[in-house]
Amino acid sequence: MRGSRSLRLFLPAGPACSPLPLISALVLLTLGGCSVKQMGVRASLPMLEDGVEAMNRESDLELARDAMPANLKMLEGMTYSDPGNDALRIQVAQGFHGYAFAFVEPENPARAEALYIRCRDQAAATLKPDALRDGYLSMPLDELQSLLQKTDESDVPGLFWTATCWGRWINLNLDDVESVARLGRAAAMMERVLELDETYFYAGPHVFFGVYYGARSPMLGGNFSKSEQHFDRARALTGGKILMVDVIEAQYLDRQRLDQEAFHKRLTSVVNAPDDLLPEATLINRIAKEQATSLLEMEQEWF
Repeated sequence: MRGSRSLRLFLPAGPACSPLPLISALVLLTLGGCSVKQMGVRASLPMLEDGVEAMNRESDLELARDAMPANLKMLEGMTYSDPGNDALRIQVAQGFHGYAFAFVEPENPARAEALYIRCRDQAAATLKPDALRDGYLSMPLDELQSLLQKTDESDVPGLFWTATCWGRWINLNLDDVESVARLGRAAAMMERVLELDETYFYAGPHVFFGVYYGARSPMLGGNFSKSEQHFDRARALTGGKILMVDVIEAQYLDRQRLDQEAFHKRLTSVVNAPDDLLPEATLINRIAKEQATSLLEMEQEWF
């Protein structure tokens, strides 16, 4: 099973910017190489990896909620020092998404909208080719799809987080016809991710399409069968150890199908799941348990 990959895999191409003695740094500056700030940022990437891992293993939701804003602002500030650092931008995008999804959207959807846009824009800044990065918001869908065929596995993180955060924002703006019309663009990006790496971020592409097909009625383009297939595939790829898959399926598919039995059974199973199901995904599973509890409190109102 594969989750989010190491930052080292996404270091930008080009001359390495390793920590150097001062005299060597001055030589680099003279020759137009990396700035001192860039070297400092890139030298800190291994520590950032450790911080991300520690956060992913956190079981105290209050501690995680309190710690994330300051850490996000620090990481966002580092992108000003090293704007071409795609690895860093992906971590910032992932952080904004996680914070908004887990702690902001349930209580303040309007604030979450702005955070999802910040997530989308950080991820989109890493998109290649340049025409895709500059035009994905407005270019014709067929042109977008053509450019997406030029991407490869190294482009998966940028495509995934751009589409994920854009999709979350659209989901909060379903009364805006123009916003909903752009959902096809986000889906085109995620379709390419699905082709390149269906396992990325705990089978995230399949979860995306589980929601994409499950949250809408068949009259509006939904397809419950396809939705169920994607959720089943996500569960298979993660060994059933990412509880959020079940929470999202209950919220977006079981509820849309008015299947109260499946809704109740699925969420109750999440609440009762072992706390140590997957240590490296403790935080996301702890969030899943909290959200499952909240959704069960809405059961009688929804069914």
